[in-house]
Order: sequence, then C-alpha cells, then structure tokens
Amino acid sequence: MKAMILSAGYGKRLRPLTDHTPKPLVPVGGKPLVVHHLEKLADAGFREIVINLGHLGSRIPEALGDGSAWGLEIAYSDEGPEPLETGGGITKALPLLGNDTFLVVNGDVWCDLDFAKIPDDLPGEDDALLFLVPRPAWREKGDFSLLDGRVVESESPDLLYAGIALYHPRILDGAKVEKFSIVPRLRW
Repeated sequence: MKAMILSAGYGKRLRPLTDHTPKPLVPVGGKPLVVHHLEKLADAGFREIVINLGHLGSRIPEALGDGSAWGLEIAYSDEGPEPLETGGGITKALPLLGNDTFLVVNGDVWCDLDFAKIPDDLPGEDDALLFLVPRPAWREKGDFSLLDGRVVESESPDLLYAGIALYHPRILDGAKVEKFSIVPRLRW
C-alpha cells in the first residue's frame, strides 16, 4: 500500500516559524515532523510515499531527497504556490498513488498510532476509513459522530478527525484538480 503525506499548507497557525520553513519541516523532538512520519511508515512496511508540495515546497525535497535514507521511495506532487486543499491535493496526486487503497497522513499531526496496525484495505465498498479521536475540552465542536462504527451526521459531533485516513481512489471520482476540501465527500 502507498501512503501520502499532506504537506502543501501555509502553516498559518505556526507563524512566524512557517514564514521561512514549510510546516512539515518544523522540528519536533529534535527532527522535522515529517521525518517522524517517514520513520513510522518505513517501520510499518510502507515503501512508496507521495508528498504534496505547496508553500515553500521546494525545501521539502531538498531536505528529504528521494527517501532512500529511510528505505523509502518518495514521489512529489507539486501544487504550485496556491495549495489545493485536501481534495484537490489528493486528486492531483492520484496518478502517483495508483488504483488501490492508500493511506493519507496530514503532515502537521503528531500521533503515536502504530501504522503497522492500519488495515491493508477498506471493508466492502467503503471509500474511506477515518481515524477519529475524542473531542478535547478546548474544542467547541467535533467533526463527526459514530453510530455502529459508521460516520453519521450529528448536531453535536463528539469526535475529531485525526488527520489520518485510508482512501480508495473512487472517493474522488469526477473530481477535478482544483482547490477543494475532501470533507464534503467524507460526509457523503
């Protein structure tokens, strides 16, 4: 299975750190955040990684190269100076991701999830499997609620999307390479 690390955003909430450094290259625990992801993905058996580029994007391949330092093959999907958001960014990268289920990890999340425990495929005809966490007290509203293990609409969602998901490419059927969020397709 391939994995994609979303890395094209501006990192506005981390300014001034991200004025000159792309958010995934901001150091956490002595190394860039994206390196933590690459190490975990390599340890879990992933070999092919796609990283999308946007804000200060040229600095990411300069820092990571082809991925051989982690036993990985990194391909880059350059969105140009205007990031395409999640839906547009993944749509642009689909030719690099192929026709099978793939993992997406937001490049700006920190987690202790063991990527080796992520399923290799989606159940049945599902288009996505989202990793959700309980809504923290500081957050007014969550993103989703669950009923019998399925995402449902709710007036008071109690779970947050953790920035990690499995997707089948068909979730983007009919999508164009343009700026859009994948969230409406997830809700659907």
